[in-house]
Amino acid sequence: MSAALSGRGVVITRPREHALELAERIRAVGGDPIVFPTIEILPAENQAAVAGVIARLEKFQLAIFVSPTAAVRGNDLVGASRPWPASLRAAAVGAGTAAALVDRGFRDVISPTGEADSEALAALPELRDLRGSSVVIFRGQGGRDWLGRELETRGARVEYAECYRRARPESDARSLLARWQSGGIEAVSITSAEGLANFFAMLGPTGGRYLCETPVFVPHPRIERAALERGVREVVVTGRGDERTVGEMAAFFARV
Repeated sequence: MSAALSGRGVVITRPREHALELAERIRAVGGDPIVFPTIEILPAENQAAVAGVIARLEKFQLAIFVSPTAAVRGNDLVGASRPWPASLRAAAVGAGTAAALVDRGFRDVISPTGEADSEALAALPELRDLRGSSVVIFRGQGGRDWLGRELETRGARVEYAECYRRARPESDARSLLARWQSGGIEAVSITSAEGLANFFAMLGPTGGRYLCETPVFVPHPRIERAALERGVREVVVTGRGDERTVGEMAAFFARV
C-alpha cells in the first residue's frame, strides 16, 4: 500500500491539532494531504461551570470522555488545578479517546471495541446498572445528549463538564477552490456533521458543488446520512481510526 494514493490530493477537515497523524499516514501511502480545518477548538465559554464540576470530582464514580479532544482538554483542565481522584473510573467513546486517556496515565479504561459510538459504550456490561452512581461526561459545549439521557434511565446522576467549544474557523478557501478547479483534490475526510456543515459554508456555492462531486470519507453512518442529504454523491463509511480511514481510501482508489 506504499503508493496506494499516488499523488492524490486529500483534504483533511478535522481540527488542526488532530490532523497531523492522518496527514502523515496519507503521505506515507503516496497521497498529498491538504489540512483545511472546518472546526476550531476553543475554551468553553463558561469556565466557572466546568471548574465547579472539576472541584467536585470525588463525588463521581465514573468519568466519560466523548472524544480525543474531550480527553485532552479535560485532562489539561483537571491537571491545572488538582489530581484525579484515585477511585474515579474512566470510560471512553472509541479507541482513539481511550488511547488519549492511556497516554495521560489512565488505566483500565472502559471502552467498546470495533465500531465505537455512544451507543456502543452504553451497551457495555459496566454501564448497564448505574443505580446510585454519579457520572460526569467530559464533552464539548452543546454536545449530543443521548448518552447522558440513557444513563439517567439506568439510575445514574449525570453532570456535564463542557471543557471546550467548537467554532467555524475564519479561513480563506480561495486557494483550495483553485486547486479543486484544476483537478488537484480527489478525496475529502470529514469526521463530524458539524464539520461538514461548516465546510459547505466556508466553500460557498461553487465549492459546495465541487464537494458534492468528490468522494467523501466519514467514520460513522450518521455523518454519511448528513452528507447524502446535502447532495454528496459518493460517501464511504470507514469506521473510526486513522488506519482504517487510509485503508478505505486506498481500497476505494484501487477500484477506480
